[in-house]
Amino acid sequence: MNELNIYSKIKLNNDVEMPVIGLGVWRIEEGEEVENAVRDALSAGYRMIDTAKIYKNEEGVGKALNRYGLLREEFFVTTKLWNEDQGYDSTLKAIDESLDKLGLTYVDLYLVHWPTADSEVKKSINKRRETWEAMEEILKQGKARAIGVSNYTIEHLEEMKEYATVVPAVNQVEFNPFLYQEKLLNYCKNNNIILQAYSPLSQGKRIDDLNILKIAEKYNKTVPQVILRWILQHGAITIPRSTNREHITENINVFDFEISEDDMKVIDMLDENMRLAPNPTDIL
Repeated sequence: MNELNIYSKIKLNNDVEMPVIGLGVWRIEEGEEVENAVRDALSAGYRMIDTAKIYKNEEGVGKALNRYGLLREEFFVTTKLWNEDQGYDSTLKAIDESLDKLGLTYVDLYLVHWPTADSEVKKSINKRRETWEAMEEILKQGKARAIGVSNYTIEHLEEMKEYATVVPAVNQVEFNPFLYQEKLLNYCKNNNIILQAYSPLSQGKRIDDLNILKIAEKYNKTVPQVILRWILQHGAITIPRSTNREHITENINVFDFEISEDDMKVIDMLDENMRLAPNPTDIL
């Protein structure tokens, strides 16, 4: 994996190319905070921004991208369909609303945020089939260059085979050394779906892990840098979140070292099924 660099992209199953690392903007305030974070990320070399309707900061993301002055084809934007907007007609309406807020004519990737239409993600409200039919129409209309899902389990992805004519390009899930979803990662690889890791740094809960700290010292890197590199070497894409300029720069500085096979295995063994988001295995 030493060929990875700051410009590296992964080719999705429809040949759209997606950067291997981006900025996640979950829980970043609309307005100056998110605009500054996006600007700092672009300045550090990021070319992918991941937002969602429910984050309520699409407008700020769009303003920052517009002000920075890149050509449209030079950056990659992901946004997501919120649960309450699931269903055929409401999905088609939701993408237009998101595009309007972002100030764009298309997004690069549009994701179904959860496998339920329940806004609290506590129970199953199954509108997955009609929602995906609308997602395929959005792709057909060119309002998204690629479509995918988020928080889908193997069971949800298997269910999609019954109704999907377009295989999701991406499955964005909670994934880090302490929630190492190896079976899901392998399933996605075998089915030509890219796994994208959110909460890659476990929201700071395990930044002091001594096992990774020891490895980080060996490579003269920080614990976050080792974790992000571990994800990339597993063939996944990741979107660390930060509003701190130094951390934003640190998080993308992961292309000048390679974790050895033995050290990768040490990190693989740290899994403790530590979920910080709702558990989608409970949603059927």
